[in-house]
Amino acid sequence: MKIIACISMFIDHFFHILMRTYRDHVSTLDYHIIRNFNTIYKIGRGIGRAAFPIFCFLLVEGFLHTKDIRKYLARLFVMALLSEHAFNLLYSGHHMEPEGQSIFLTLFIGLLTIWGINRIQTVEDMPRQAAASFILAIIITGCLAAHFLKTDYSYHGILSIAAIYLLRSDIGLTCLGGAISFIWEPWAIPAFIPIYFYNGRRGLKAKYIFYLFYPLHIYLIYFILTYVLPPGSL
Repeated sequence: MKIIACISMFIDHFFHILMRTYRDHVSTLDYHIIRNFNTIYKIGRGIGRAAFPIFCFLLVEGFLHTKDIRKYLARLFVMALLSEHAFNLLYSGHHMEPEGQSIFLTLFIGLLTIWGINRIQTVEDMPRQAAASFILAIIITGCLAAHFLKTDYSYHGILSIAAIYLLRSDIGLTCLGGAISFIWEPWAIPAFIPIYFYNGRRGLKAKYIFYLFYPLHIYLIYFILTYVLPPGSL
């Protein structure tokens, strides 16, 4: 699952940086070349939409199996800090970009959100209506945090993580609820096909490699398209 998500994310980010880097150059070419370039770009970005739903699902799985939620939160927060510069290059091509924060901050807020939901669900003798109200308040708080901090996927990401967590008891409901939460991004919905067939077994244990993959692959793509194969070289 992680490998599928990473491949999808790489394709997504490659075409995102490619379009931003080559846009002005391509606009001077033949109409058919421009149309083909735009078509390939849309397909590439579409394939890339599968990454985030898988990461949302894996975040919930990680929460359900972690032995130390605080260490899990700390890892995500540290990666949010370490990945911010790479995300800035991805988002705008600038070293500083206040208008967006990396996906790790979205996942961090999402993890806090489902942790809060879990704490409410484990309170004994709480009236169902009160529990539902608290859970709704926690989800809204998470969504507002993601929105005002301008995280990648914003409040959409928090809603998706919450939906996947709340429907976790049945994989069919998980995929259905997750797909509905991504109705605004149809290209992301096919990601729930591999999620449906997830066997529950832990994959590769090299978790830090997957964490580091995010900033490193952005730097690699940015370096190649900016310095090795800049538009003027073609």
